[in-house]
Amino acid sequence: MHVFRTIAEIRFWLQSRKLLDHSIGFVPTMGALHEGHLSLVNHSRELTRDTVVSIFVNPTQFGPNEDLSKYPRPFESDLEKCFDADVAAVFAPDPSEMYDSERFIRFGIDKLGDHLCGKSRPNHFEGVIQVVNKLFNIVNPDIAVFGQKDYQQFKIIEQMVHEFNHGLKMVMHPTVREADGLAISSRNRYLTADEREIAPTIFTVMKEMEATFRTSPDVAPTIKQAENRLKAAGFKIDYISVVSNTDLQPLDTISGNFVIAIAVYLGTTRLIDNIIVDNQ
Repeated sequence: MHVFRTIAEIRFWLQSRKLLDHSIGFVPTMGALHEGHLSLVNHSRELTRDTVVSIFVNPTQFGPNEDLSKYPRPFESDLEKCFDADVAAVFAPDPSEMYDSERFIRFGIDKLGDHLCGKSRPNHFEGVIQVVNKLFNIVNPDIAVFGQKDYQQFKIIEQMVHEFNHGLKMVMHPTVREADGLAISSRNRYLTADEREIAPTIFTVMKEMEATFRTSPDVAPTIKQAENRLKAAGFKIDYISVVSNTDLQPLDTISGNFVIAIAVYLGTTRLIDNIIVDNQ
């Protein structure tokens, strides 16, 4: 496994792989790798010859009240996991390699970022597409694999790929869950033992909402019921939303395929999850 710190180094290596006609899969991460990330790597390896993983804690997607310095950076452990997963190369640049000291060009997002995490975390997705656009230009992969847990992120990047004419295929991998239903996340490590017992309620509530919608298409009362259920369990609600699976706009009445998405705080830890419902 190769580890590259500069853009020039990884580009040179990638050129050599493409001369051998190797297909390239790409899994962008911010490190602190867990089974969810590794499932993305395995998916990429099934589809391509060489998989590249980026490990880069991107400063431009952190808001003013989000502590960039506290984000976990277990780099040596991450490298071991990549090696064990048979990753071909890791790209781990410093921020100074990715960004100039002064920025003149910024991104904007219409409609797809108006709700869900885009509303809760202003400018977050602008930072996400900025760095992903740069990474796609550097790696030039054939496919890029992202997790369903960050569904809004996937849809925004998918649209960016389309509008910016990136020559790659976006692949969404299903959310990886613990046995009790909790979506695997780097943030789960911050839960206390008691909070960890409560956390699977998120998935339970989403499945209850899905079942309710099969007989009652009105969204508002079902969201209210879910809100009460989560508050009673000890969660602070950020949002509970039911949106179209295409443009991420809120639905008043269930129609077509849709996404149930939840963001809550358990103690100081923010947890997100979603399920995609095929309503055809």
